[in-house]
Amino acid sequence: MILLQSHSRYLLQILTNRLQNIEKGVELDCHWVEFDDVRYHIQASIKSPNLLHLSVSLPTPPPETDFSSGLPLGAIEAIKAAYGAVVHILDPPRDGFNLTVKLNLAKLPPLEEIRHALVVKIASVREVVMGAPLRVILKRVASRSVPSNAGMLVPLVHRPNESFFLVPQVEKATVVFPMRFNDSIDTVLATSFLQEFVEARRTAGLNNAPTCLWSASPPDELKDAPEQALHANAGFVSFVISPRHVEGKKLDKTVWSLSTFHAYVNYHVKCSEGFMHTRMRRRVESLIQALDRAKPDESANISKSYKRLSIEESRGNSHS
Repeated sequence: MILLQSHSRYLLQILTNRLQNIEKGVELDCHWVEFDDVRYHIQASIKSPNLLHLSVSLPTPPPETDFSSGLPLGAIEAIKAAYGAVVHILDPPRDGFNLTVKLNLAKLPPLEEIRHALVVKIASVREVVMGAPLRVILKRVASRSVPSNAGMLVPLVHRPNESFFLVPQVEKATVVFPMRFNDSIDTVLATSFLQEFVEARRTAGLNNAPTCLWSASPPDELKDAPEQALHANAGFVSFVISPRHVEGKKLDKTVWSLSTFHAYVNYHVKCSEGFMHTRMRRRVESLIQALDRAKPDESANISKSYKRLSIEESRGNSHS
């Protein structure tokens, strides 16, 4: 299965091209949108080629989530910790965006390897911002400390007007995803996919993976969730995250995988649907070819037993 990359490929391409052609000082003004309705806008002027303004618009949060000043809890601290002096947060952000930062490319590290790693991290601003509250809780799981909000339901936004839920506990955290799809075919495929997902977890080679459960009805962890969050036509998926899943470098990967789980499922549902459409088209084409081969050859079916004779020919034959 294909995992989605944490960085924006288009943003990474823009930053890399800018660094390679910094002496040209080309003016830049680009807008684009990525999955789950995350919008980007980046600008640069000819006068200051090392300075870029990057704005990011996040999915519209549902009422139950906590957005402080238009950003998830802990996002400001996460940006400062990830980027240091390279990034300066502008307050207020530009109209229509949740976050606007000023990038100073002149402050990037001189070593090529470290510079590239930081540029990739800048292109992963979506992960840094939207995964901030999840990262804070999972760090406590990794340190095996007792969370102050143990047992409390924490809603986190991941799609427009939709949230998933986290329940911090001692040395573990339970993550619950209400799975919703607009298309009826997508709902059927997703339900089947998620049930197989749970079954695959039980194989011997995945013993170290997080425990995964699926249910058609809301699990007990969502007993305090708002009513509108309990409507899920593809059921509910739960993961139990333990310290071994978030140790060291595993933390960032786990945060990204959980933050984009719905997009991951949706991607594979669409791929499955496209694969089935392709198989059906090939099957139809093979049936058409079989029908074409079964058609009788008209040139070979001309009867040689009977021949219409003219009046003169019939008289000649009668006299002979």
